[in-house]
Amino acid sequence: MLRTPARRQARSTVIRYIYAMSSATSAPSTTASPELRKLSMLQVLACGAAIVTLSMGIRHGFGLWLQPITQAQGWTRETFAFAIAIQNLSWGVFGIFAGMIADRFGAFRVIMAGAVLYGLGLVGMALSPTGFLFTLTAGVLIGAAQAGTTYAVIYGVIGRNISAEKRSWAMGVAAAAGSFGQFLMVPIEGFLITKFGWQEALLILGAAALLMIPLAIGLRENKTKGGAPVKREQTILQALKEAFKYPSFQLLMAGYFVCGFQVVFIGVHMPSYLKDKSLPPEVASYALALIGLFNVFGTYAAGALGQRIPKKNILAGIYFSRAVVISIFIAAPLSPMSVYLFAAVMGVLWLSTVPPTNAAVAQIFGIQHLSMLSGFIFFSHQIGSFMGVWLGGYMYDRTGSYDIVWYIAIVLGIFAGLVNLPVREAPIVRSPAKLPQGV
Repeated sequence: MLRTPARRQARSTVIRYIYAMSSATSAPSTTASPELRKLSMLQVLACGAAIVTLSMGIRHGFGLWLQPITQAQGWTRETFAFAIAIQNLSWGVFGIFAGMIADRFGAFRVIMAGAVLYGLGLVGMALSPTGFLFTLTAGVLIGAAQAGTTYAVIYGVIGRNISAEKRSWAMGVAAAAGSFGQFLMVPIEGFLITKFGWQEALLILGAAALLMIPLAIGLRENKTKGGAPVKREQTILQALKEAFKYPSFQLLMAGYFVCGFQVVFIGVHMPSYLKDKSLPPEVASYALALIGLFNVFGTYAAGALGQRIPKKNILAGIYFSRAVVISIFIAAPLSPMSVYLFAAVMGVLWLSTVPPTNAAVAQIFGIQHLSMLSGFIFFSHQIGSFMGVWLGGYMYDRTGSYDIVWYIAIVLGIFAGLVNLPVREAPIVRSPAKLPQGV
């Protein structure tokens, strides 16, 4: 049948209409979609820093409870140290799963759950009548709470919402907030113990931990609103397999093990070490506060330097410096002034490993599984923390001294400095043919 001009014109009109509609559908919208809109940098840093300040500030003061609790309950120092060691291990184990959930569904739910667990754990820590229950509450419960309210989860939000050009700096700001929390909270915790008693102080802190719940609302990410997963180039198993086969990831984990050993041993056992040396109790509180204050500058500087010089060099320098500082501290005559000088210098190095380590992970592997991979790196840190805090209590109960553990901390510092030097920070190159379509 012959086609009339009218029929040809109609068909042409339909084709043009379909083409126009498909072009409009596939073209990017000029209006930002609510599911893709990022949180502002100010909002992320303000809420994230406040959460880390509370969470890390509370945990940094746990060493102040060692003698009051062990004396009141008739426990050994190893009993207290073992519970805190389990806390660090629990933090590391739960941190992996908290990172997976936060990567897939956003940090909001994870932080909310962590805040509730924190409150319950502190109450349980105050009321536990036996060492076993104390380990379950102060150890397992608070460890799980810290997994959901500290760096791995917060850094995931930073990685997803802040550009690579400012990411290391932003991580430094968040880590500095944790250090400021130590400076702010440790003297407050010491005051609460002195004024109200160790049990009442823990109950007050349990209520304060719930303040993280309203702060978590500010980190509710629009792109994961309603539980819709983010499209990924790799599955979880592929990301893990890639990371654990990559030598630089293993080296970063080894270095972070040492970081955990050193800082948790010092944070938990130094107050008792100083009391054993007949220094006034307030010296320990002031020393821990000084560590927190000076680490505000140290972590911020480490994050800012990570934008300019290789992160592996920053990490190696921090670990070597720790070995030197600890050596001088235990060799020099002990006095309040020597303690304060040690605390100030050690403070600069305290959590300064956190921004360059996590920024290196993001730079090498990308941000899609950042919270999860940071969780595995941090698990290594927490194994070191377990060994540091437990070994401190174990060696003291058997030798009456912390000297052997101080020497181990020095040797490990040298080891960590050496293993960070070969780290390769260049982004990993993936073959497109191996990448799955979808999750």
